[in-house]
Amino acid sequence: MHRLVVFVVSLALAGCTGPSSAQRLASSGEPLGAPRPLEPDAGRQLTFTPERFLAACLRDVRQAEARIQAMLALPTPRDVDAALTAYDDAMALLDDAHSRGNLGANTHPDAAFRAAAERCAQATDGKRTDVSLNPRVYAALAALDLSGQDAATRRWVDLVLRGFRRAGVNRDAATRARLRELNDTLTRLGQAFSQHIREDVRYVDVAPDALDGLPDDYIRDHPPGPDGRVRITTDPSDTLPFLTYARDGRAREALWRAGQQRGHPRNLETLSRLLQARHDLATLLGYPSWAAYASEDKMVRHQHVAEAFIEQLATATATRVKDDYAALLARKRREVPGAARVEPWEQTYLKEQVRAERHRLDSRELRPFFEYTRVKQGVLDITSRLFGLTYRRVTDAPAWHPDIETWDIYEGPTRLGRFYLDMHPRPDKYAHPAQWDLATGRAGRTLPEGVLTANFPRPGAHPALLQHAQVQTFFHEFGHLLHHVLGGRARWASLSGSRTERDFVEAPAQVLEEWAWRPESLRTFARHVDTGEPLPTDTILRMRRAEAFGKGLWLRQQLFYAAVSLQLHASDPASVDTTARVHALQERYMPFPALDDTYAHLSFVQLDGYYSSAYYAYLWSLVIARDLLTPFLEHGLMDPATAQRFRDTVLGPGGSRDAADLVRSFLGRDYGFEAYTRWLDDA
Repeated sequence: MHRLVVFVVSLALAGCTGPSSAQRLASSGEPLGAPRPLEPDAGRQLTFTPERFLAACLRDVRQAEARIQAMLALPTPRDVDAALTAYDDAMALLDDAHSRGNLGANTHPDAAFRAAAERCAQATDGKRTDVSLNPRVYAALAALDLSGQDAATRRWVDLVLRGFRRAGVNRDAATRARLRELNDTLTRLGQAFSQHIREDVRYVDVAPDALDGLPDDYIRDHPPGPDGRVRITTDPSDTLPFLTYARDGRAREALWRAGQQRGHPRNLETLSRLLQARHDLATLLGYPSWAAYASEDKMVRHQHVAEAFIEQLATATATRVKDDYAALLARKRREVPGAARVEPWEQTYLKEQVRAERHRLDSRELRPFFEYTRVKQGVLDITSRLFGLTYRRVTDAPAWHPDIETWDIYEGPTRLGRFYLDMHPRPDKYAHPAQWDLATGRAGRTLPEGVLTANFPRPGAHPALLQHAQVQTFFHEFGHLLHHVLGGRARWASLSGSRTERDFVEAPAQVLEEWAWRPESLRTFARHVDTGEPLPTDTILRMRRAEAFGKGLWLRQQLFYAAVSLQLHASDPASVDTTARVHALQERYMPFPALDDTYAHLSFVQLDGYYSSAYYAYLWSLVIARDLLTPFLEHGLMDPATAQRFRDTVLGPGGSRDAADLVRSFLGRDYGFEAYTRWLDDA
C-alpha cells in the first residue's frame, strides 16, 4: 500500500477525498449540508489538461482557506457543528486535491501532467502546514464545547488538537516560520526521491539462452531485439520471474546488481538532505530524533518499543533463518562443490529449487491456473460473497489511461463507492503494487473512491499468467480498497476509511491475503487456462507447505528493511554514511554479504511518504492480522457471518476508534502473539 506522510492535523495525517460537498457548495451558494445525489467523479479530474488540473487544485486550496476563515468568523461561543463542519470541509478539500496530485505525479502517462500534479501536491502540503501552524485555528477548535458530541467526534477533535501541538502551533513565530520552511523542504525532497526511483528503470541485455528455465509465456513476451539480445528490466514484473527461474547465474547477478543500483547516485544526496530535514524538524519540536517523533502517534507510541519489537522478531526467527540458509547452501553445493556462501542473487532461485525438491512443486506449473482476468474475477466474487457486495463495471466513466477499468460497489440498491483498476505496466508509472485513496467518503455527502495500481501482465493475444505471489498481492491491495470504501461512511472525512494508526492499517489487507492460500477460496477461480480444470487440492496443500520453507529468510528481509527505516531516522544524520549504515544492518539481519556498489536504500520507496521511519508497521500489523484470522480459521474462511462481523467491527468503523478497540471488538479480547508464533512455526 502506498501512502504519503504529510504534516496535517487531521486524524490520518494522510489520505484524500474526492470533490467534496464543500467544493461544490462553496461555488454554488447552497447552504452546507444541502442534500444532493452522491455521484463519484474524482477520477474525472485526472483526465483534465495539466493546466486545468492545476487550476482546479489551486481553486480547492483557496476554497479550503475560505472555509477556515468562515470557521474563524463564527460568533463566539462558536456553534460546534458549524465550526467542525467548516474545518472538516477545509481539510477534505486539501486532502482531496493532494491525493489527486500524488496519484497523478506517480501514475499519469503524460509528463506535463505529472509536473502539474507535483505542483498541486506542493500547494496542498503548504496550505495544510499553514493551517497546522495557525494559533487562531487551534484556539478556536480547543475552545469548542464538545459535551454534546458523540464519542467518535470527541476522539477526533482530541487527535486534531494533538496534531496541532505536534506540528508546533504553540511555538513562537520564528520557530513556526522555520517549521513551515522545513515542511516545504520535505515535500520537495520527498517528491524528488520518489521521482528518481520511478524514472530510473535499468536493464540488462542477455543472450536468449539466459532465459533457460523461464516459463514459456515469459520467453514469448521477451523476444530478442535487432541485435539478437533480450532486454530484461528492473521492473518487478521482469525481475521476480527472472531471479526465480533463470538458470544462468551470471545473468541473475547482473540483473540483481542493476536493481541494487536504482536511485544511485542522485538519491544519495537527496536522501541525506531528506533525513537531515526530518531530524531538524523533530529536534526543533523537542524530540531527540525523527523516529521518536514519528512513533508517538502510532500504536507503539515510542521509538524504543519499535526497536524492541524488531529485536524480538529477530530473536524469534534466528533458528528458522539459520536452517533456511543452510538448506540453500547445501543445495548450491550440489552444483558448486565446496561453495562457502550463498550470494544475494541466488536466494530466490535456490529457494525455488529446494521447494520443488522437498514438496514436488514446480511453481511454474501454477501459472496457467492464475490467468489475470480469472484472478480478478475471483477476487471480486469472493469478496462479494463474503461482505454482501455487488460490483458493477462502469464503461462510460472517464479515465486517464485506456488500460484503466472503473467499477462501482453496491450493497443492494445503494452505491457505496467506486474504484479504478490500473493494473498493467507502462513507462514512468509507479512500479510497485499499491492502493491509493482518491476520494474520502462522508455519510450522505461524498462517496469513497480508490485506485489499485500494479504492473501485472496485460491480457492480449495470449493469456496473461500471474505468479502466485502476484495473486496474493492482488488480494492484499484489494483488502486496502475494501477498508477504504467500507469504512467510508463516517460523519467526518478525517475519520473515514483506513484512517487508523499507521502500524495497524496493513492488518486488514494482510488478513485478506489468506484467501490466496486456501482450497475453499482458490478452487472457486484458479482454473487451468487451457483445460478449465480447477487447481487440485493436493497441489494447494503442497504449495502451502512449500511456502513455509524460506519464511525465516523472508521475515529477516522485512526486519532488515524495518531496521533501515528506523535506524536511518534514529539519530542526527549529519555525519552518517547512509550506505555504510545500511550495509552494517544487512550484515546484522541477513545471512547474505553486503556488497560494494549496492544501494538498497536508494530505491526503498517506503523511505518517502507514508512510512518513513515506520516500515516496521508491516510486521507489527502482521502479528495482529494472524490473530484476526483466528475466527475465520475456526468457522471457515468462506463463512459470511464471520466476514460480516469483521466488516462491522474492523472495516466499517474506519478511524472512529483506536485500532486496539477495533480488534477487541472482533476477537472479544486483546490481540496476542500466539497466532503469529503458530504461523511462524508452521512447517
